[in-house]
Amino acid sequence: MTGFSPETFAYLNDLSVNNNRDWFEDNRNRYEAHWRAPALDFIAALADPMSRLSPKLKAEPKLNGSLRRINRDTRFSKDKTPYSANLHMIFWAGEHPNRSAGMHFVLHPESVGYGAGRWGFDGVTLTKYRNRVVEKADGDTLIAALDQANSVGCTMDEPALARVPKGLEAEGRRAELLRHKGVVARTKDNGAAPVVVQGAGATEWAMETTRALMPLIAWVHALP
Repeated sequence: MTGFSPETFAYLNDLSVNNNRDWFEDNRNRYEAHWRAPALDFIAALADPMSRLSPKLKAEPKLNGSLRRINRDTRFSKDKTPYSANLHMIFWAGEHPNRSAGMHFVLHPESVGYGAGRWGFDGVTLTKYRNRVVEKADGDTLIAALDQANSVGCTMDEPALARVPKGLEAEGRRAELLRHKGVVARTKDNGAAPVVVQGAGATEWAMETTRALMPLIAWVHALP
């Protein structure tokens, strides 16, 4: 089986209300059987079809590869709970999963979130992004990709900036896009039901969803 079972979501739910080291260690067998093992199998099953996309997406079936660790980094967070009560997988187009355009799937206790793009552009990338948004054909391509993302329930967050940066002129959708410092379209409170990643159709659903977001991934991947 390459999908997840209801036990995965039951484990996530129980972890969300028992988020402490003692409970985690007492339930380590559930972590191994219903969190880690099915996630690695799912990623491995997606490796070949992800590699056939353009641009191809990398699927590494290992922790800190396509599977994000369950342990939270609490050093700079007010929230000191040690574990993440979700299961986060990423498939990316560049050299590094955190600095590349990619596809994300996140299993929550009661839903499956997904989205695509890239957070936080650096200075050079941000400049090129803004130039491409202003350019008519390139900007139109991004808007079309975002419209397609919206058709599968993925939208951008509110812009990081209150107004268009100085020296740039745009109206409507382009003006709003210029106020962003990254491009990510994702589900928020409208994720899919857990059943989509359960059973034989799980990988097919994942690939269908990914294909709908590939125009956005390709646009962002073309940035430096």
